[in-house]
Amino acid sequence: MNRREFVRTAGGAAGTAAALSATGSAAAQEEGGSGGQTVPDYGGYLDQVGNFGGPASTVDATGQDTVTVEVGVQANGGAYGFGPPAVHVDNGATVQWEWTGDGGGHNVVQANGDTLNSGDAVSSAGVNYEHTFEEDGIYTYYCVPHEGLQMKGAIVVGEDYPTVTLSSGGPVEVDPHYAGVPIQPHFVGIGAGLAVFLPLVFTFFMLKYGESPHTSGGNN
Repeated sequence: MNRREFVRTAGGAAGTAAALSATGSAAAQEEGGSGGQTVPDYGGYLDQVGNFGGPASTVDATGQDTVTVEVGVQANGGAYGFGPPAVHVDNGATVQWEWTGDGGGHNVVQANGDTLNSGDAVSSAGVNYEHTFEEDGIYTYYCVPHEGLQMKGAIVVGEDYPTVTLSSGGPVEVDPHYAGVPIQPHFVGIGAGLAVFLPLVFTFFMLKYGESPHTSGGNN
C-alpha cells in the first residue's frame, strides 16, 4: 500500500469511527433525552434499596383491583427485599403482601404514618397482610428487623401524590424479577475511543514510514 492509499484508508477509518461516536451519542440522547418525565417523589427514601432502579422504575399496577407485593425477595444481600419495591395502584385497590418464607421474620410497618402495620415479624410463607387504600398519596414502609439492610418499599396510590420532574433520562429497563438495575448502553464510549485512537495510529505510521521526495525512488 503506497502513501496515498494509506492516507485514504486510514482517513476513512477515522471518519467512520467519528461517525459511529456521533451516531452513538445521538442515539443515547434520543433514548435518554425524554427530559420532563414526571415520576413519584420518594424523597430519597428508597435510594439505598438494592432492588430499586429509581422512581422511573415504579411498577404500574393501576387498573388492578388486587396487587401482590412479595416479602423476602432476593435483594440487599439476601432475602431482604420487597418485590416490587415501588408500585403504583388505584385508589380503592387492595395490596397483598405475600411472604416468600425466606430471609427469616419480616413485617410491614409504615415509615411516614400509621396506616400500614402488619404487626410482629413472621416467617411463614403466604399472604400474611393486606390493606385496601382509600386515600391518594405515597406510603413508604419498611421491615423492622431488616430496616438497617434497606428492606424498604413504597406504595403510590391514586393520582394525587408528590412528584418530581426528571431533568434528563427516560424510563429505565428493569429486571423482571425486580433487580431494578438500569441497563446502560456502552457503545457510545467505544465509538468515541476509536475516533480518538485511529487518527493517532495514522499519524504515527505517517511519521515513521511516510514517503518523502528523497526516498520515493520515483522520477517526475
